Amino acid sequence: MNDSAHDDARAGEPFSARLRAATWSDHGDNESSAYMSALVEGRLGRDEYALLVAQLHPVYELLERAADRMASDPAAAPFDLPGLRRLEALEADLAFFYGPRWRDRIEPGEAAARYCERLREVCFAWPGGFVAHHYTRYMGDLSGGQYIGLQVRKMLGLSAGDDGVRFYRFAGKPKAYKDRYRVLLDAAPWDAAEQDRVIGEVKAAYRLNAALTRELGEGLRHTAA
Repeated sequence: MNDSAHDDARAGEPFSARLRAATWSDHGDNESSAYMSALVEGRLGRDEYALLVAQLHPVYELLERAADRMASDPAAAPFDLPGLRRLEALEADLAFFYGPRWRDRIEPGEAAARYCERLREVCFAWPGGFVAHHYTRYMGDLSGGQYIGLQVRKMLGLSAGDDGVRFYRFAGKPKAYKDRYRVLLDAAPWDAAEQDRVIGEVKAAYRLNAALTRELGEGLRHTAA
């Protein structure tokens, strides 16, 4: 198939569907990590789970700063849907687990630092790069993150309130956010080459996230030893 015919074939498929299909295996690689397996199976203690919250904080802090930077960009700005941001809820969970001086008690590991370095490289000047990382995190929170939130509450014996799991609680229904997000992906003004570039960055985002949970899993093994 020549390049023109290939572009025509891709033009008939919604970008949201092509993106999901092209990155499905990358998504699965993270889910099968030792740390995530222990999390979804309810085998983590309070301190072990809190480490994940601490490592995610600098990632969301940068993403939401990038969202502010992209507020006037016609392609990127629509993805910052009202009620989607997670930093405030994440910080409430950090206060729950680490106390009011939580900032003094957490520090990004090597994997989180590399993740943040990539965010700084691509999310503040490239709209497609911002969307790639935004998609990877927030669509995950709206999907598998909902199950994880329920599992964390059960695993840690948390009360019926939202303390400790505010990160997973959205103001609106997750399905409504996801449906709107897919519409925005399909309407994004990107040609086939730019779509491919965004897909490549989503794959990179999954690898960075997998490295973060892999590092946490290594910490579990060292603790067990």
